[in-house]
Amino acid sequence: MKNFKTEIKWAIIFTIAGLLWMVLEKALGWHDVHIDKHPIYTNFFALIAIAIFVFALIEKRNKDLSGKMTWVQGFVSGIIISVIVAMLSPLSQYITHEYISPDYFQNAINNTVENEIMTQESAESFFNFNSYRIQAAFGALGAGIVTAGIVSLFVRKK
Repeated sequence: MKNFKTEIKWAIIFTIAGLLWMVLEKALGWHDVHIDKHPIYTNFFALIAIAIFVFALIEKRNKDLSGKMTWVQGFVSGIIISVIVAMLSPLSQYITHEYISPDYFQNAINNTVENEIMTQESAESFFNFNSYRIQAAFGALGAGIVTAGIVSLFVRKK
């Protein structure tokens, strides 16, 4: 576990940042009054996610690897962070939809049906905790691996 201390720390930071982002989205009305804007504006979290990966891999390089890091070392570290974030995502989704924004699913269903984006049945099968739990885990893993690969190119040091 000591070898993964940095990765665990940054995965927790990432998860907390994601929860704070959900609070911001809720406060800005992206989960209710402006839910039609949610699919666009929620993507701005990617900038925060990338920054977190940059800080995490720089810390890994400087503290754990004596200032030197190959692309592979950075990539593996980023994958580990992504796996931990994916493992934490069901808890994060639970906190989001139980405490931060309990009406989000119903609001999203209503919005997509009213705007004829989805049928009632399709919306209900997409906008629910089980669906989002799975989407969050696989999304964190996929996006995290891609981000780790790219960020590792920039923070590697010989």
